[in-house]
Amino acid sequence: MGEARMLVDGKLVDAEGGETFDNVDPTTEAVLGPVADGSAADMAAAIAAARSAFDHTSWSTDKALRKRCLEQLQVAIESEQEELRQELVAEVGCPIALTYGPQLDAPVKRALSWPRQMIDEFEWERTLPAVDALGFGILTAREVWKEPKGVIGTIVPWNFPIELILTKLGPILAMGNTCVLKPAPDTPWNATRVGRLIAESTEIPPGVVNVVTSSDHLVGEVITTSPEVDMVAFTGSTATGRRIMEGASATVKDVFLELGGKSANIVLDDADFEAFFGMAAMACMHGGQACAQASRLLVPRHRYDEAVEIAKASFESWSYGDPRQFENLQGPQISKRQQERVLGYIDTGKSEGARVVTGGGIPAHLDKGFFVEPTLFVDVTNDMTIAREEIFGPVLAMIPFDDDADAVRIANDSPYGLAGGVTSGDLDRAKAVARKVRTGTLSVNGGIWYDADAPFGGYKGSGIGRQCGIEGLEIFTQTKTVGWPAEG
Repeated sequence: MGEARMLVDGKLVDAEGGETFDNVDPTTEAVLGPVADGSAADMAAAIAAARSAFDHTSWSTDKALRKRCLEQLQVAIESEQEELRQELVAEVGCPIALTYGPQLDAPVKRALSWPRQMIDEFEWERTLPAVDALGFGILTAREVWKEPKGVIGTIVPWNFPIELILTKLGPILAMGNTCVLKPAPDTPWNATRVGRLIAESTEIPPGVVNVVTSSDHLVGEVITTSPEVDMVAFTGSTATGRRIMEGASATVKDVFLELGGKSANIVLDDADFEAFFGMAAMACMHGGQACAQASRLLVPRHRYDEAVEIAKASFESWSYGDPRQFENLQGPQISKRQQERVLGYIDTGKSEGARVVTGGGIPAHLDKGFFVEPTLFVDVTNDMTIAREEIFGPVLAMIPFDDDADAVRIANDSPYGLAGGVTSGDLDRAKAVARKVRTGTLSVNGGIWYDADAPFGGYKGSGIGRQCGIEGLEIFTQTKTVGWPAEG
């Protein structure tokens, strides 16, 4: 388990000077093994390789090659899927049960295959009507062409790493781009495994995909500032997204940003309270470490006490701990630093007047790992820090509302707009409320909106652009409009 080398220009290489850093298991706090600690020079070499591959190979124009290579990569990943599953649980601390869904199996099935299919179905060219646009009596035929963007710098976080790598690589490569991938230093091995599989098991030309690991977050800034990079595709915190936008502005490069969230679940008064609030602790799944996870729970004021009691029972019966045990849907936070950050938010919530019903600390029965107890806050108002800032931990805040309009007001009173939910016994009523909530994605009565063909992204501070879907293909293309004298 564990590929230590980076992929640069088609070769599996050590970092400049042979430097390495430790990959740590957040469940046991043990060192899993080393990985190359890339430098700014390593990143520059990877960017140069990607630039050369885009400019001097047939990758950007050979659709048949791209289709063949994406299929080869999927087959290669599937051949090591079980090893990758164990590796993800070890370095991410994600519950093994989730690897049979969104952490691994779902993206392996669709994240590469759907973009591959779309190479043939995508509208690469469209014809506009012939016009005398300037009034000179000259009729002009016109077409719009979609072309690859160029070199894409890709930076992914640690919470769903292989899913985010594949949902970026699939569209980037299908559209004919080359890329440089920088994984999070907390979870590097899944990326280096993909790099090895590309080098050993596919016809992807050298330089088309490069993987640079580093313990230094600032190595990623080489991507954002390099004039050789045409676009940055980033998933992570809003604070880092702002920094990337600032760095990218110097060379006026495009950015795709999928950022933080403080999503609200609105439960209307005609919903099945036993069913919904009996599952309230699902907000703690994967330690609450999901950008689209709803961490604000909006409840009708006249049924608030009833909802609190049901939610409390859900939290108290929640199973968490060793992510290798199938019954545990909550493992550790990714690091000691993240554990302390979550605990700091819990202290802030208490100091601002919110009440902890259950949880709120480090579990006494787990002597190793970066765990935080499933924590339920009540008597929360929407101006409190725990209702406004992304905690990224197993913390749920219950907020009362007066009527449907008040629920919408509270949900929209946020710097974020990534996801959320509306639950009602009346589907039309739920949809009416959903139309007023300003988020990029929304679950109505528990529906799942996510897949490779469904655009995902946010409003406001939750990002720019969309990942997946047709919109997630178009974002990795340039648009060229051409015209010539029409015949006749």
